[in-house]
Amino acid sequence: MSAPTAPTPKPTVTEREARQVAEAAREQHWRKPSFAKELFLGRFRLDLIHPHPLPADEDVQRGEEFLAKLRDFCETQIDSARIEREARIPDEAINGLKELGAFGMKIDTKYGGLGLTQVYYNKALALAGSASPAIGALLSAHQSIGVPQPLKLFGTQEQKDIFLPRCARTDISAFLLTEPDVGSDPARLATMAVPDGDDYILDGVKLWTTNGVVADLLVVMARVPRSEGHRGGITAFVVEAASEGITVENRNAFMGLRGLENGVTRFRGVRVPARNRIGAEGAGLKIALTTLNTGRLSLPAMCVGAGKWCLKIAREWSAVREQWGKPVALHEAVGSKISFIAATTFALEAVVDLSSQMADENRNDIRIEAALAKLYGSEMACLMADELVQIRGGRGFETAESLKARGERAVPAEQMLRDLRINRIFEGSTEIMHLLIAREAVDAHLSVAGDLIDPDKSLADKARAGANAGVFYARWLPKLVAGQGQVPGAYGAFHHHVDLSPHLRFVERSARKLARSTFYGMSRWQGRMETKQGFLGRIVDIGAELFAMSAACVRAEHLRASGEHGREAYQLADAFCRQSRIRVDELFGRLWSNTDDLDRTVVKGVLSGTYAWLEEGVMDPSGEGPWIADVTPPKKPRPDVRRVIPKS
Repeated sequence: MSAPTAPTPKPTVTEREARQVAEAAREQHWRKPSFAKELFLGRFRLDLIHPHPLPADEDVQRGEEFLAKLRDFCETQIDSARIEREARIPDEAINGLKELGAFGMKIDTKYGGLGLTQVYYNKALALAGSASPAIGALLSAHQSIGVPQPLKLFGTQEQKDIFLPRCARTDISAFLLTEPDVGSDPARLATMAVPDGDDYILDGVKLWTTNGVVADLLVVMARVPRSEGHRGGITAFVVEAASEGITVENRNAFMGLRGLENGVTRFRGVRVPARNRIGAEGAGLKIALTTLNTGRLSLPAMCVGAGKWCLKIAREWSAVREQWGKPVALHEAVGSKISFIAATTFALEAVVDLSSQMADENRNDIRIEAALAKLYGSEMACLMADELVQIRGGRGFETAESLKARGERAVPAEQMLRDLRINRIFEGSTEIMHLLIAREAVDAHLSVAGDLIDPDKSLADKARAGANAGVFYARWLPKLVAGQGQVPGAYGAFHHHVDLSPHLRFVERSARKLARSTFYGMSRWQGRMETKQGFLGRIVDIGAELFAMSAACVRAEHLRASGEHGREAYQLADAFCRQSRIRVDELFGRLWSNTDDLDRTVVKGVLSGTYAWLEEGVMDPSGEGPWIADVTPPKKPRPDVRRVIPKS
């Protein structure tokens, strides 16, 4: 092993350079149709999602058989209260999941996996996550962003033959990108992978390494310096967690997901064979983003599971708890919360199942759909859990252990709220998801008119862009004036037990309005559009609601046609759409009537200390120490807290 080297200082990059790195990593072309992309352009392509796509019979049989085994295992072998109490998943539970094949759900059968579809993988995560959110996170991090998925998409045959059988049955994997001073700005990545013959020497620190404390295999993103024969750039590697020079310096603890094996991992002169590099040098971020296109669906799948549980508890509790002579569910103030939970759970499941089936069929580009599912699912699940706590009252705030100690049912409502909160941060925070989706939503505009607002482009480039934009908008803008949403009786196929066609007409009209609003914003702010994050966030939130309404209606019609709870599905879809339409109308109003400019003024005052007097009169219980940890290697290495799971 080479002598440990001091980590290279973090790159100093401008805002523009950071954006260029992110832009280079995203998929540049649209080779397949996308329902959500068309929606943001004002085109309601119902034909892309209706009739609802269906899985093959053999996929259903294989998936249902595994779900039955997983349910039995969770009911008999998973003690959620113990995981919460001890803040760890017992070794025997992890080994039991391995024997069951749960770590190989998405891995092809030829490598020893189960070969489940995305639809059934998500159903399994929802089930396992309802037994214990920590187990859901363990399985998801291993398969959705850990070693299996990037190797499936970008790995060599040799890498697949070596690593996938291990991931399917015996080994746990983790994904390491974030650093103490690097979150969603990968241009500043400081972990280095320096070429040394047929190897790379890895040095650096990674933070919030989900599964990193117990992992056997790691996907590590590191910067390769440019040199002769090496193009350099952020690159992905498969790294053996037991390699010399790797230390898990801390197991992090959080407000929720107490069983999460998440830590801080340091690399000091770690030798990684070049054959373990995934893809080309410099392709690391593109690999990460492409992996997340479908990987993001695992998180909203577990949010669906949370919604189902919240609905079950709300139903059972509200029927027996009486106030003023009748069950609290029959009081409108509580009933509206229950209706919200039921309708939102139905819609969220519709979004996840539709997106997952489209991912399985691989005929549509679902990068925006998956991102919207993650964004919408994480936000709405938190709201549902919060409403459940409110419905439960003081018991909602009380821990399950305390409830049990005094003789009541141990309902972990407060734990659910704590566990779900991280989903608004995991795999891209809500704020980052807004920007990511907004970038994709305006891609068509930037493709034809981007040079007009690029300060680095020449006058000739701007002239050509102006001509191209003129042609594009001359064809596009007139189509935003009228459409099927203004035709009485349009979408009549959705008129059965309840008439859902008005909701689809609303979606069509709103999609055109959304596209017009986006165009107006671009015309008004041009190059400053990217700084209008409040505006862009509302644009994306409107798109998320319209997507959810579309999915809910399509799912209701699918269930009606198949004879499965059709009448009830139509009722839930109708309730959700009516609730969603109120939110959409509010968001449209806030596009132009908001406090964004005033907020910026207040923020400047806060940062300058203008309002420091407002902070007087309190104590700060925070401890001492820097806001961001120093990543310089300590003179005396810290103890390795890596937890090795004994193989059964």
